[in-house]
Amino acid sequence: MSSLLSFTILGIFTGAAYAIAASGLVLTYTTTRVFNIAHGAFGMVMSYVYWDFSQRQGLPVWLSLLLVLLVVAPLTGYAVQRYVTRNLGDAPVSVSLVVTVGLFVGLIGLAQQIWPPAPRTVPFYFPEAGIQVGDTFITAHYLITIVMSAVVAGGLYFLLNKTRIGTAMRAAVDNPALLRYFGGKPDQVAALSWAIGISLGALAGILLTPVVGLDYFNLTLLVINAYAAAMLGKLKSLPLTFVGAMVLGILQSYAVAYLPSEGFLSSIRAVVPALFLFAVIIAMPQAQLRIGQVKGIVSAPIPTTRAMVGWGGGLVLATAVLALLMSTSNLLLVGTAATYAIVMLSLVLLTGYGGHVSLAQFTFAGVGALAYAKLEQPNLVGLVLAAAIAAVVGALVALPVIRLTGLYLALSTLAFGVLMDKMVFQSDLAFGYGGVLTAERMSILGVRLDSTGAYVVVMVVFFVLAGIGLLMLRRGSLGRLLIAMRDSPAACGTLGLDLRWFRVALFGLSAGLAGLAGALFAGLRGTVGATDFQLYASLPLLLMAVVAGVTSVSGAALGGTALMMLPVLQSYYPGLAGLMFAIIGFGAVALGRDPNGLANLAFKAGHWLKPRIMALAPDLPELPGRQSAKGAEPERAARDEMGEVPAHAAP
Repeated sequence: MSSLLSFTILGIFTGAAYAIAASGLVLTYTTTRVFNIAHGAFGMVMSYVYWDFSQRQGLPVWLSLLLVLLVVAPLTGYAVQRYVTRNLGDAPVSVSLVVTVGLFVGLIGLAQQIWPPAPRTVPFYFPEAGIQVGDTFITAHYLITIVMSAVVAGGLYFLLNKTRIGTAMRAAVDNPALLRYFGGKPDQVAALSWAIGISLGALAGILLTPVVGLDYFNLTLLVINAYAAAMLGKLKSLPLTFVGAMVLGILQSYAVAYLPSEGFLSSIRAVVPALFLFAVIIAMPQAQLRIGQVKGIVSAPIPTTRAMVGWGGGLVLATAVLALLMSTSNLLLVGTAATYAIVMLSLVLLTGYGGHVSLAQFTFAGVGALAYAKLEQPNLVGLVLAAAIAAVVGALVALPVIRLTGLYLALSTLAFGVLMDKMVFQSDLAFGYGGVLTAERMSILGVRLDSTGAYVVVMVVFFVLAGIGLLMLRRGSLGRLLIAMRDSPAACGTLGLDLRWFRVALFGLSAGLAGLAGALFAGLRGTVGATDFQLYASLPLLLMAVVAGVTSVSGAALGGTALMMLPVLQSYYPGLAGLMFAIIGFGAVALGRDPNGLANLAFKAGHWLKPRIMALAPDLPELPGRQSAKGAEPERAARDEMGEVPAHAAP
């Protein structure tokens, strides 16, 4: 009985911290319609700031707490709303998700750069004080956390429902134009919401730190668990959010106490929040289509077939030349870049064309690698089967939430990534007792690709073929349907198009492409393990795809190369590892509203330079796939009739 009481109290404490964090998340979403994926990362950074004030600089604890909660956190929230998320609630959901994921990764990188990895502790509040209940001693820190959660819930409910400011907050998201007409200031109201929300995330992080330790990833992930509680409240009900947080905390505590510490059931202990989140998302009611204006995204130009073949053939030829000149270690890096590029092609299909965001795309690559190694068929059949298995898994992830769109689909992939990481990839049934599986390089028509150079060339060939396939799909009727679904689901619904099963197929095809990359990667490396496909690897992958250009094949090639270079640069400059991730994260924040990314800038530069170069050297031949201005007119007119962008850049 005493142990049950102890674990119940521990669960209530954890749930109380979740409730504080989830309340801030609900507040920002309710008032600005922006789901802040980076909410946990803000709490983590503020916890480090609190440690810096109280432990490193020696300020009194009470002063450090007031400075963080009433000065640093509110100013951060104001600045983020003012300069990053302003008007983001009216943008497509994929854009707001990418921007907040960029904040997530950028804040973790910033924390690593400012506070390099080292053991750090934050003491409990009043460690000697507390009350005795039977055989259980409840510390003052636990009591403070529980009381603060109730105060926060009651205070927010009073603010939103009983004050003029609260009424303005709710009006700011319902009809900001009408609020402005009556003298209100929607931007200032939204900034206040973000200031309060970041302060609540900071409070939750500070209260959790003495228990879980000051760690970049663990602390961030623990606050992420509050997403499940917020979802139970449908991102608008504070009482339901509070109840969900308490239930989640108690379930998590009981799982640790009563589930076995070994075997399959032991893995459930680490994924209770993910299971809770997935169950809540499945139970969500039908998502309502957002109506109003169509918010389209200008996509990258679609090249001609001749240009596709020309640039693709040039890339394969360049890789073949490099294969003759490079060492094996450098060729492995080129193959890794090809792997990342193919996974980013799957994001071009899913995010760039379809408008959906996956927060666990590298997990699907892990499924493909695991299937390829387990099948023990190192040939084209094994490769196709591995990709097909990953495609089926992707469709199964989307199937339970077929009624939902946008945010809920993205969060379902996040929950799936956690489940796969903790329950499958780290189990003995997946990668074996040593955590590593061997994989042979495939043979094509009986010819074994033992040479690393030849294998890398084949990987680039698969990238080129997949890229041409995507561009051909984009050019056809399915591509136009994808763009219509991305830009205005409401318009598609008005026309009678049922896109639910189309979304499932889209997720499946995207996961299959990622699985193909994982299978090729397994053959390249010869061994694969659980650490190769961790959930956190999917977030920089998504961001680098956006920075490079998630709407173009060229962006995937550029992003794959850049992502491959990250660990290389970290090995040369280990002190700048955090700064590099901060640059990626905040770069995605800057480019999140323009998913064409750096590749689009290269397109524009090439388009600007070409006539000037031709004027200086008129005898130079045209680039592959290009036509003279006179010869291009008939094709340009025909493509304009089809509603497509003229081809004036690389694929």
